[in-house]
This record gives sequence, C-alpha cells and structure tokens, in this order.
Amino acid sequence: MLFKRGMLCLLSLGLLAITMLSAENPKILMKTELGDILIEVYPDKAPITVANFLRYVDEGRFEGALFYRAVTMDNQPNMEIKIEVVQGGLSRTANSNPLPPIEHETTDTTGILHKDGVISMARTLPGSASSEFFICVGNQPSLDFLGMRNRDGMGFAAFGKVVEGMDVVLKIQQQPAERQYLPKPVKILSVKRVESVP
Repeated sequence: MLFKRGMLCLLSLGLLAITMLSAENPKILMKTELGDILIEVYPDKAPITVANFLRYVDEGRFEGALFYRAVTMDNQPNMEIKIEVVQGGLSRTANSNPLPPIEHETTDTTGILHKDGVISMARTLPGSASSEFFICVGNQPSLDFLGMRNRDGMGFAAFGKVVEGMDVVLKIQQQPAERQYLPKPVKILSVKRVESVP
C-alpha cells in the first residue's frame, strides 16, 4: 500500500514537472515600420510587470505607440555611467492613456538581468513605471539592482527578452537622434500575442 502511494506521488510529481517544463512563456510580436521584434516575457519571474505589459497588449493600449529614444555611447556626454537602449511606449503620442503605475520588481527579486535584448520598464521613481519600456543593446549591468545608472540603486524592472529581431532593435538605435530623442520616431504598427511566428 505504501509502495503504491509512493509510486503515485512520484508519478504525480513527474507529470507536474513535465507540465511546468512544457508550459511556454507568452510571446509578443511587435511590428514596427523597420521590421518585426519577437519578445518572450517571463510571468513566473516578474508577475506584476508582465501582467501590466500584457494588459497593454491585450487591451490594444499600445495602438499608436512609438520608439522615440535611442541611447548610444555617443549621445550621453554628461553621463558618467553610459548605457545603450532603445525606448518606446505612449508618452510621446496623442493616444497616451496609461494605466496606473505598478509596484517595482527589482532584478534581485526576479533574477532577470539587463543583458543584450532584455526588455525592461522605464521609470523615474521606484513604483512609477506604467506604459514606457526599453530594450537593452548589449549587456547593461548598471541598470540592475544596485547598479548606479539611477542614483536610488533600485535598478529597473526587467521582464522579458527579444528572441528574434535584434537586427531591428539595432536599426532603431541607429536612427538619427537629437539628444537621444528621435526627430522622426519609429512607428510601432501593432503589438499582439502570438503562438508562433508567421
């Protein structure tokens, strides 16, 4: 009897492990006028941030969104700690109707570090992130918890990664910029969940 119970318990644990391994993270296809970017998000690691981003996606709130900022090594002369990112969202659009800000999930909590292709939330103070996001170009450890790009040391809330389309991210970063901002922002044509890439 004990042997049967033990075997059933092991079988249940095995099935649970297989289910967890086979569960795929949500994927988002972001179509821009310069090409497509496929993003995978990690709800198990950053549940608050991912839920916020997916709400923008699922409710069509990113309609009219833009990539409007391209930070390169050359256009931040007064910054002691330099980064490379492209930033997008709704703040520079007529359609800006952000959801309330969300709780800040630090990288020491989520384990998602700001490496090449990682997508994260732009913010001013911790807990102020809403509709603006950025994608890392190269590894950016100064954006992690205790990194000092932001003086509060809390870092930024990373929540996913570009799995296809970093060439498009690089094209966006290479657009002509004035003090990091693009005079001609790159239009985001659509942002949708996908099961597979067409």
